[in-house]
Amino acid sequence: MAKVTGILGKKVGMTQLFDEKGDVHPATVLQAGPCVITQHKSQTRDGYDAAQIGLVEFVKESRLTKPARGHLGKHNLPPVKFMREVPIEVEDKPEDGAVKVGERVLVDIFDGERFVDVVGISKGRGFAGVVRRHHFGGGPKSHGSMFQITGSIGSSAFPSRVFKGMRMSGHMGTDRVTVRNLRVLGVDKEDNLLVVEGSVPGPNGGYLVITKAKKPPRERRGFAGSATVDPLKAAKRAAKKG
Repeated sequence: MAKVTGILGKKVGMTQLFDEKGDVHPATVLQAGPCVITQHKSQTRDGYDAAQIGLVEFVKESRLTKPARGHLGKHNLPPVKFMREVPIEVEDKPEDGAVKVGERVLVDIFDGERFVDVVGISKGRGFAGVVRRHHFGGGPKSHGSMFQITGSIGSSAFPSRVFKGMRMSGHMGTDRVTVRNLRVLGVDKEDNLLVVEGSVPGPNGGYLVITKAKKPPRERRGFAGSATVDPLKAAKRAAKKG
């Protein structure tokens, strides 16, 4: 049986949650779905297995392009503005069933998942200098000095040019950013909400692609508070006993 491993959504905003110990955790609330499968990419026809899904939201059909209207109207699907491809995973036997166009994708696909990967577009910062863009230290702040300037870029007689990739001032933001291994703090199936620990790229209301973690971190044994074993202290105790 094939299952979709990702979903589309929006960033609602940030908040904070308290655990049983009273520790505070920064959290981000995500509107995950509902989505609909708009196309199935197969290994035999397209060379890879994936599912194209679209985020179901109120969008006028006139706001879509003519190719998009034809693509969705072929299977009598609702108008969707944000579409992306997400991978699928095959369980048991491949012939048991595949993803079908028109099926819904809801936030319950993350039931039992501990970590997710989130892809979004970072906030646009416009034209920024090297101090803000690349975290340069800047120059002297005394009178007569220009503080937030690039300084020498080391291209005098040799090599008489600027190397590619030189960190300089320029356009900042609106980049595709992937944040991996965000811990899942809660899943609300009624309102299709997903709460993750930490921050995600983009402004409130920005579109996101949420997938199951590709490389989730390994949980260390005894990682919960006082039960954690300090390897240095354990080695000293073992040396004393020996």
